[in-house]
Amino acid sequence: MTATFLEHVNVTVSEPQKMADLLVDLFGWRIRWQGEGKGGGQSIHVGNDDSYVVAYSQGGQMKAPDRYRTPGGLNHIGVVVEDLDVVESKVKAAGYTPFNHGDYEPGRRFYFDGPDNIEIEVVSYA
Repeated sequence: MTATFLEHVNVTVSEPQKMADLLVDLFGWRIRWQGEGKGGGQSIHVGNDDSYVVAYSQGGQMKAPDRYRTPGGLNHIGVVVEDLDVVESKVKAAGYTPFNHGDYEPGRRFYFDGPDNIEIEVVSYA
């Protein structure tokens, strides 16, 4: 049997480069690929060798859904890190506000709203 894993998540954003830069800065990821996306939009794949987030945009005006009340909406992106405190400092330095801190099994975590109000959960199991 072949092992399975989640390879990527594709998220529509207003500024792909802004989202990609944030993910590189916070998590030490790299841009794996960038170029023209579906429908003439722009895609930036940012992550590591095993998985990545696609920051995608067709440009123009977009309306954000109420994420926890819209079927098919993205609730949040969860990222595992070794040192939660270091990443939280980076989040604050980038101008974002951490909230909803939790310390319960199986780990410690916090959330923040990134570009386009995309919620990101940062968790550590260390």
